Amino acid sequence: MLRSLIRQGAQEGSFDRELGASSPESEAFFAKLKTALVSGYFVEEGRSGKIDTVAVPGYVYWPDDRNSGSQPVGFGLFRAIEDGYELWLAGLDLGARGGGHGRALLSALFSTAQGQRTWIVRVQRGSRYVNALQRLLADFGFGCVGDTRRLRWFLHRDAPPLLASRVRDAVDARSALN
Repeated sequence: MLRSLIRQGAQEGSFDRELGASSPESEAFFAKLKTALVSGYFVEEGRSGKIDTVAVPGYVYWPDDRNSGSQPVGFGLFRAIEDGYELWLAGLDLGARGGGHGRALLSALFSTAQGQRTWIVRVQRGSRYVNALQRLLADFGFGCVGDTRRLRWFLHRDAPPLLASRVRDAVDARSALN
């Protein structure tokens, strides 16, 4: 389900477009994602060049009116960062959009233990849903701190000051390069 939703979202611009096609890079990403879903950790190269494991707790979303045979229509994965989490990947089936499912998904995600300590959300600027997501995220305490070439960055109003400052500085530096 996650692969299908991510590919669907990538094809319409909500995720990196490269994930919408079958390529060695996208297959490597999905292999890492599968490992993360089994183990709870995503393996990546850190800034120092060392291999790091990063906690990635995840959740699936079913509408309230589901029946036992229905499929989930959304998901969210958090990525551990210092002092909390980033909402790293989240998606909603295109057929379920509208009708309040996006708000319900975000409400469910932000009510989890990880969601209550989520400080960062990044959204693909090319997504046709970027403005709707910006309005939804504002309702959950997130404000836009800027755009980089491909992403719009959001910080939660309660983010630790040092983390917020570093994110703003990084966004400003990347914006200046574009």
